[in-house]
Amino acid sequence: MIQTPSLLRIALAQINFKVGDLDRNVARIRDEVERARAAGADLLVTSELALTGYPPRDLLHRDEFIDAQLKTLEALAALTDDDFGLIVGYADRNPHHVGRRLVNAAAFCVGGRVKERVFKQLLPEYDVFDEARYFEPGGEAPILNFKGVRLGVSICEDAWAPVEHWEQPRYMGDPVAALVANGAQVLINISASPFARGKRAMREALLCEHAARHKRPLIFVNQVGATDELIFEGASVAIDSTGQIAHRLPDFASACEVVSVVTTGDVLGPEGGSASERDDIGELRAALVLGTRDYVRKSGFKQVLLGLSGGIDSAVTAVIAADALGPENVHAVAMPSRYSSRHSRDDARTLANNLGIEFDEIGIEQPYTSFLDVLTPHFQGKDFDVTEENLQARIRGVYLMGLSNKFGKLVLSCGNKSELAVGYSTLYGDMCGALAVIGDVPKMQVYALAEEYNRLAGYEVVPRNIIEKAPSAELRPDQRDEDSLPPYPVLDAIVDRYVEDRQGIAQIIDAGFERRDVERVVGLIRRNEYKRWQSPPVLKVTAKAFGSGWRYPLAASHG
Repeated sequence: MIQTPSLLRIALAQINFKVGDLDRNVARIRDEVERARAAGADLLVTSELALTGYPPRDLLHRDEFIDAQLKTLEALAALTDDDFGLIVGYADRNPHHVGRRLVNAAAFCVGGRVKERVFKQLLPEYDVFDEARYFEPGGEAPILNFKGVRLGVSICEDAWAPVEHWEQPRYMGDPVAALVANGAQVLINISASPFARGKRAMREALLCEHAARHKRPLIFVNQVGATDELIFEGASVAIDSTGQIAHRLPDFASACEVVSVVTTGDVLGPEGGSASERDDIGELRAALVLGTRDYVRKSGFKQVLLGLSGGIDSAVTAVIAADALGPENVHAVAMPSRYSSRHSRDDARTLANNLGIEFDEIGIEQPYTSFLDVLTPHFQGKDFDVTEENLQARIRGVYLMGLSNKFGKLVLSCGNKSELAVGYSTLYGDMCGALAVIGDVPKMQVYALAEEYNRLAGYEVVPRNIIEKAPSAELRPDQRDEDSLPPYPVLDAIVDRYVEDRQGIAQIIDAGFERRDVERVVGLIRRNEYKRWQSPPVLKVTAKAFGSGWRYPLAASHG
């Protein structure tokens, strides 16, 4: 007997959750349930650990938090009936008496109750992930029967098992293949997949491969928003059984859209087609704007403060902050010293005027002279060096933190990834602050961001002089960054190979770089680990940022 194809209208809800804020998270899911019902959806699907927000980290160790979260799950389940279902990510208690206390779970709610529970099987323990710290891996997932359709639900990493996507296979089994073997007609993956440049293409290729290999439509719902250092771009997709993306939700924005899935494999998205794709620099800009906005607002702040030197890094940080928070919420302070050039001071003021942000100039000459007067007798026999340079940076840090305390504005650090890698920054000086907005952006991409903002604005919001002048910390006469470092194109390439590609010195030299440059840069990276341990959080936008995914020891030889 030939079975009549079934059609299911599925709402993909990519929501900006806040970690630990159960009331807010539930309210947002509740809102989307109402909209999905009104749009005629049969089923609403949220992202991984939607109730807690991702990643909840050590909040999961608190029993009262888990208890409260499970009560919210019951409240959400009560919103369903026999005709409308909900799949929601949450943390559940391990039903077994052996292993870790919790499981990373998805609840299938229908008929006013939790009907089935799916537990995540593959727990990532690389880069920023540390899920085995909290969760016990689940067993084979059940097939969910809903309105005549057999649904196979997996959670994030469960879809990353295929061996061809790893240098060395991490996992023995393939949870998605097991769901198909057990009769799943429609595949659903709920996820909290952090943003990194180039990752989306790889992720979508992997998901499309699952759909094509198993000849099953696949729904992928990703979290959107930022949590601390991590940015989630959303960009959820619905893929047909041939492996073609039928619909993509917007990136870097909350959205809930309904697609029609037919068990024969067809997927029909809403009118208007898939969301438009950005180029690499546009994607980077959107990620940094979302990361900055969410970090500031989810931390309970409205306004930010930063030092504006007239250089490219602080200029781009200021532009991103104004884009993220509105120019009325950005306060820039120029803090010139005896070594600050007139053009840098003018460029800083011009940029602030172009952005329409608050701007002050507070010189540091008086306290700097006082420090020298006090310390010079104790420096007898010692020439001017980095000590006197760092004093200037630290005075600026004191200024910024004083203004922050007085006016309740969060300080943004302006250092880039190239500087953070080699320690070209001052502890308790330009490294002070609550967030390093461009701390994972190599120097040459900082310039590209400036050009992108000028292109979008239609005029030079970042003055051309800032972009074209030679980079300088301006902490001594006629100082240039290239006095201490290789040219930035060379520096960035070496840092990228060593940090992201994990290449050794010999490999990098064999790729055509000068031995002197490679040994110098790698030596600086290794010697400056202590600074990175004391850096503010860095918004992660590359495959390997200097954050929770970079875990080198301090008092050790790095070989």
